[in-house]
Amino acid sequence: MKNGGLSVFSIFLGVFLILMLGCENDVKIPDEISEISVSLSVDRFDRAFAQVDSASLPDLIQEYPYLFPGNYPEGFWQEKIKDTIQLELNTEVAKAFPDFDAETLALENLFKHIAFYYPKTPIPEVVTVTSDVSFRTPVILTDSLLIIGLDNYLGPDHHFYTGIQKFYAQNFRKEQIDVDVANAFAVKWVKREGNRRFLDEMIYHGKRLYLMERLLTLKDKNEIIDYTPEQYDWAMANETDIWTYFVENKLLFDTDSKLLSRFINPAPFSKFYLEFDNDSPPRLGRYIGWQIVKAYMDRNNIPLQMLPAKSADEIFKEANYKPRR
Repeated sequence: MKNGGLSVFSIFLGVFLILMLGCENDVKIPDEISEISVSLSVDRFDRAFAQVDSASLPDLIQEYPYLFPGNYPEGFWQEKIKDTIQLELNTEVAKAFPDFDAETLALENLFKHIAFYYPKTPIPEVVTVTSDVSFRTPVILTDSLLIIGLDNYLGPDHHFYTGIQKFYAQNFRKEQIDVDVANAFAVKWVKREGNRRFLDEMIYHGKRLYLMERLLTLKDKNEIIDYTPEQYDWAMANETDIWTYFVENKLLFDTDSKLLSRFINPAPFSKFYLEFDNDSPPRLGRYIGWQIVKAYMDRNNIPLQMLPAKSADEIFKEANYKPRR
């Protein structure tokens, strides 16, 4: 189907190819990365805060001053440790994370990759907290500290997330912790160029996702872009027609800000203004940008560390991107 539509044939063909490729799932961490020694220190502050009482709270504040902002008096925290919502947060996090072993292993694998590509990057101390479900910033990464709000990873159907849009909550899973940390690392290196074209935003996210993909060897591709498996399959199956739509409608160099809400920003689905919109995954502009950057890196033998500095125009021109069929 032309005129900006997505063909039924391409859907069936794409799904067939996905099923065939799915049989080859022998992904492993490269030896030169797996042999790097990384040992994370994990401090379960969430447990300490759950167990503190009024008498011992001042000592906890003194031990973790960076977790108790000075603009809040001690009385605020005295009330906080007795608050019924906070007590429920403590209980639910303790049930979901009786230990942090699997998550620590996943994070150590991530930091092995970071140490390989960015050997001067220090390994931070990990501190787990409750964050009143601050799902827009579930992790905070600095040079010395990685703070993880565990109450953002209790499972997409947890009652704490009632009222939060499903396209956000679908990834409130503990398996996404290392993905969110990889993203926090990537955004430190990948910067926007300041241009307003749709292509610039696509390439920005493409560089970020490509860097994350290289740092998360064991992760399924759908998890890297925060898609369900079905959403990722849809994007793969329709990649040619998505690209055709962008090109035929002259969107790549368009500066209309509405393109961001249609194809870049979090949303329940992408907006082609066609009858199948409700079936499409959101943020397809990011997905196509990722594929363009992959094509560029496949054609250019450059170190991963050089990718963030490459301009959108250079990447687009030299990628010679041709969507999969």
